[in-house]
Amino acid sequence: MERLKEIERSIIKKYRKEIWSKYVKGVKEFEMIKENDKIAVCISGGKDSFLLAKCMQELLRHKKFHYELEFIVMNPGYNEENIIKIKENLKILGIDAHIFDTPIFDVADKTDNPCYLCARMRRGYLYSYAQKLGCNKIALGHHFDDVIETIMLNILYAGEYKTMMPKLKSTNFEGLELIRPFYYVHESDIKDWVKYLDLKFLNCACSVTDGSVESKRKEVKELIKTLKKDNPNVDIHILRSSFNVNLDSIIGYKDNGEEYSFLDDYGK
Repeated sequence: MERLKEIERSIIKKYRKEIWSKYVKGVKEFEMIKENDKIAVCISGGKDSFLLAKCMQELLRHKKFHYELEFIVMNPGYNEENIIKIKENLKILGIDAHIFDTPIFDVADKTDNPCYLCARMRRGYLYSYAQKLGCNKIALGHHFDDVIETIMLNILYAGEYKTMMPKLKSTNFEGLELIRPFYYVHESDIKDWVKYLDLKFLNCACSVTDGSVESKRKEVKELIKTLKKDNPNVDIHILRSSFNVNLDSIIGYKDNGEEYSFLDDYGK
């Protein structure tokens, strides 16, 4: 019990500025939690989702209106050792979660792009399970670094400007909305928190992380790290660019599937 109290105190006291305040800022700024919400907090077994679960749990204690949380753990095909570790961490962190099995790893490993398929299948299974629990929102542990890496990945490898949204309504599961409360929380601060408390969490545990599949995200992460040596705020500027899109200075854009060009109104 004392260990649990230490963990919870660390979030709102020692890491108040680095983690708690940024988490609360994201929730408030993007209006992620509203009256009578029932939110499925998804725990993958990694550091980000476990810390998010604790933050969501802590915020619920200080709630100013009624809403509910359900903690869910999807097993995509982890080995027994990983499942045991997840259960141990749930106990250490004082989280009561639903655990359900899926065949995702078995299916994804048979394709040429397992990371892409795995991500899509994970989302589908999570949404379906959340609906069964009567939830209207799903909370994922994507953080600040995930956001800026996604922006750069889309620019460099997809040829489009597209960010990771702080919240997003599902197009395939009616009535469900995805939220990302860690939008402003930096991965380095999450790592510091983990190290400070000497906690041990899982990595992705899929074929991408063991090096058998090339990871473009890892390349972009290294690129941003290099750029920060000369410009320490380059990551912040990347994120701010998604708040400051100047429509007078772009050649084209898309809106609800329709394509528009600057020539449409040029000279009018």
